[in-house]
Amino acid sequence: MVAVYVIIGLVLVALVSASLSVRIVKQYERAVVFRLGRVKGGARGPGLIVIVPGVDRVHRISLRIVTMPIQSQGIITRDNVSVDVSAVAYYKVVDAVRSVVAIENVSAAINQIAQTTLRAVVGRHTLDETLSETNTINENIREILDVQTEEWGMQVTVVELRDIQLPDSMQRAMAREAEAEREKRAKIIAAEGEARAAGELANASDVMMAHPLALQLRNLQTLLEISVDKNSTVVFPAPLMSTIQELGSFLDRETAAAREAQATPVAPVAPDGELPAPDRA
Repeated sequence: MVAVYVIIGLVLVALVSASLSVRIVKQYERAVVFRLGRVKGGARGPGLIVIVPGVDRVHRISLRIVTMPIQSQGIITRDNVSVDVSAVAYYKVVDAVRSVVAIENVSAAINQIAQTTLRAVVGRHTLDETLSETNTINENIREILDVQTEEWGMQVTVVELRDIQLPDSMQRAMAREAEAEREKRAKIIAAEGEARAAGELANASDVMMAHPLALQLRNLQTLLEISVDKNSTVVFPAPLMSTIQELGSFLDRETAAAREAQATPVAPVAPDGELPAPDRA
């Protein structure tokens, strides 16, 4: 009986030791094993790993991408405008051993260095550049963070400016500037339209001068357009220049006729209705 109890005890101890010696590492995790304070090999996993109970300590490191919001920072741009800028960064672990050995709290470290980098990069740009060149600013911040975090076994994949808050006075000034810019574009477009219309009218006038009947057809078309509105008054457009020319021709003909009448001699009339005597040589 004693031997049976001893065997049962050994089996139980073996089962307990096996349960304490086995760890299951998930697909997105890696395990860093410290044996008596030293790293035992590289990162382990995924799957089943075996450790020495009481001797080894296991640190689980997630390899998934982490989303880290960067708090809003009060920044003065290069042209002395105060803005509040917030961003978001995405990073992941590329070396599980260094992420545990090289730094104590990698998330807090990346958050702090991201805030200082955001202030430094945005402060080198003007307000217009900050609003229009966000892609360039994002890439600059990402490159700086990536260089700083490489020795920690981390990789910053994406940095995006999330929100840019402007002072109320600056928002009003920008609104006035945008309104003035829109009015300028509207006036330029209207002037270009007038210039093109003047050119087309000049071409049309040349065609009408070459073909006088075209002007009459246009007059008839104008009358048709007026008659659609059922107006009580119809204004017939007369060609001013041709009318003046016709009036001048009429006056010239009348003047020539009057001169011819004055130049023609009138035969004298004899008294009592007698014909005048013929001239004698």
